Amino acid sequence: MATISKLISLSGAWRVWERNLRVYKSRWLYSLFPNFFEPVFYLLGLGVGLGAYVAAGGTFEGGYLVFIAPGLVAASAMNGASFETTYNVFVKLHFAKLYDAMVATRVNMEDIALGEILWAITRALLYGSIFLLVTLFFGVPLNATLLLAPLAIVLIGFCFAAIGLTFTALIPSIDYFSFYFTLFLTPLFLFSGIFFPVADRFPDFLVVVAQLTPLYHGVQLMRGLTMGELAGLWVSVLYLFGVGLALSAFAIWRMRQRVIL
Repeated sequence: MATISKLISLSGAWRVWERNLRVYKSRWLYSLFPNFFEPVFYLLGLGVGLGAYVAAGGTFEGGYLVFIAPGLVAASAMNGASFETTYNVFVKLHFAKLYDAMVATRVNMEDIALGEILWAITRALLYGSIFLLVTLFFGVPLNATLLLAPLAIVLIGFCFAAIGLTFTALIPSIDYFSFYFTLFLTPLFLFSGIFFPVADRFPDFLVVVAQLTPLYHGVQLMRGLTMGELAGLWVSVLYLFGVGLALSAFAIWRMRQRVIL
């Protein structure tokens, strides 16, 4: 693993990214809309619908919709990166045998893995940024710190791209993704502070557990930028970047083993 950086060619990774872009252009419509509309429905159903009732009790600054919108942006980025480095990569690796053909060219498996991570980040940035624009239409305040939101979306995408690729590189069967999405991503979506402040509702030990999860830090980062509250956000930045970097290195190494073996 120590020699990974020497084996990676950025031009090779760029070719993989470019190939994915060309494929995406041919089917962007049915690829983009299903993943994009899920958080939009949550925003409408919970932010607009349920939010009217929550407002009666009124403990959320700016309203309930403004509270949940940044977290849904983070979740949108999570989903964009996760789907790309799980099912899509697994199909290319095991069913289409695309990587076997690609390594016969001038790119190696390290280039391919990095290219897939970069493409997953691109998907996360696309979904997250479009959804962020939608939240502005629904009344999320526009302030100077929100201009940093695309960078936050990239960090979230990077972290979840690395997590997804690591899981994909380890599992022997596509059936294992049901565990990943049902037992990992779904609890993250529900209990990472998108819909309620975890510190107000969870016992202390569960608050600590939540604070150790990646989506929690993605939500904190997006909410802080949305509300203009930057204090302590460096912790979330370091967490997302550190986890993403460590797991990317492992995933790239492991993907090489999968193709060789």
